[in-house]
Amino acid sequence: MKASLPFKYITSEKNGKHYVIFDFRDDEGKRKRKWVCTNLSVGCSNKALTAMTKEIVTAFYEEYLTGSLTKVDPAKKPKTVKAESSPNSENEIEFRAFLLKWLDIVKPSISNNTFIGYRGVVTRITEYFDKYYPGLLLSELTPLHLQQYYNEKYNSGASASTVKHYHANIHKALRYAVKVDFLNVNVADKVDLPKMEKFEANFYSKEELDKLFELFKGDRLELVVHIAAYYGLRKSEILGLKWDSIDFDAKTITVRRKISNSYGNGKEEIIVENQLKTRASVRTFPLIPHIEKMLKERKYLEGYYSKLLGPDFDREFDGFVCRDNTGKLISPNFVTSHFHYVMKRNDLKKIRFHDLRHSCASLLLANGVSMKAIQEWLGHSTFNVTANFYSHLEYKSKIESAETIAKVLGGDNKEEAEDRGKKKRK
Repeated sequence: MKASLPFKYITSEKNGKHYVIFDFRDDEGKRKRKWVCTNLSVGCSNKALTAMTKEIVTAFYEEYLTGSLTKVDPAKKPKTVKAESSPNSENEIEFRAFLLKWLDIVKPSISNNTFIGYRGVVTRITEYFDKYYPGLLLSELTPLHLQQYYNEKYNSGASASTVKHYHANIHKALRYAVKVDFLNVNVADKVDLPKMEKFEANFYSKEELDKLFELFKGDRLELVVHIAAYYGLRKSEILGLKWDSIDFDAKTITVRRKISNSYGNGKEEIIVENQLKTRASVRTFPLIPHIEKMLKERKYLEGYYSKLLGPDFDREFDGFVCRDNTGKLISPNFVTSHFHYVMKRNDLKKIRFHDLRHSCASLLLANGVSMKAIQEWLGHSTFNVTANFYSHLEYKSKIESAETIAKVLGGDNKEEAEDRGKKKRK
């Protein structure tokens, strides 16, 4: 880019050729982008590319001043420039329309839950660009547009993780635009994202969980809350449990499906997904006696109310474990809202339902279970995910390290090291 010129330019590659890309504004102040092919192959020398770029820029500048940008012939001493908004300029499309088109294209290749997430993010993105850049073409999108969007979201209270999530969706969409020749470069590669904050999971202690269990006695969510705390299952995994996943003879419980939800026409739609996202998510646990007892009670009550209500018993989700006494499936939305209501009504330390999963992990870790075993228990796809979440809670390994270095270097006895460890835990 040359600061002395009334336009900016860069070189890029497309279809095995070098292009010079110009950014400038027309007489009406509207931003334009022009692509000029050098007719030089990607394997040409830097010297040849530099010379041809200089030649094309000089000719473009002359034509820019006269306002008569026309064709450049790179094989000759150029006096005019061939301008292209993109190699597929006939496929001009608005940025917002392209994002919606991309959603339709990727829908068959991703899970329904992932698609719902993508759709929510795209809706928020298009709302912003409709407000601040109505009618912006995909070919007119610049890194500055995206940078301003990310900064606005972050300054308005969105976390760095949320901004990164928006960026990931935009980047994937623009990567597809490059793949199908709607764009030559992915402008999302040229932005700066806010620094990620280190996530520290929130959790309940054993005493706090005991109090929570007492509050949920007889509640519709009683079984759901206990399974979350004892097994650390995700909300979608608990609601996806069916009786065919419970083997009372073999004393096992298997996670193999999940329940999610979406909102179409303002109404919650329940979605059953029979295939989990990763292999690590499919796992079998020993059936803990306490949970076994609760499951058998639930199965008895289901049979009782099924006979009592007869045709009025809801049979749409027959076979699923987590239903109320009328047979209606407990929905993901109800779990979230009702759990929050109980927290607020009883003035408990505020946690999300998902934090019961973290509570399970923290108790396992505090009682000597290895990080690798916790990874398998929680169904994390990699060890790093588990370590990033819970490494700050691994007191035992730190105490052992302190005792070892004190013993090797001297100046401390074991009792003093243990006392420091006990104080730290308090």
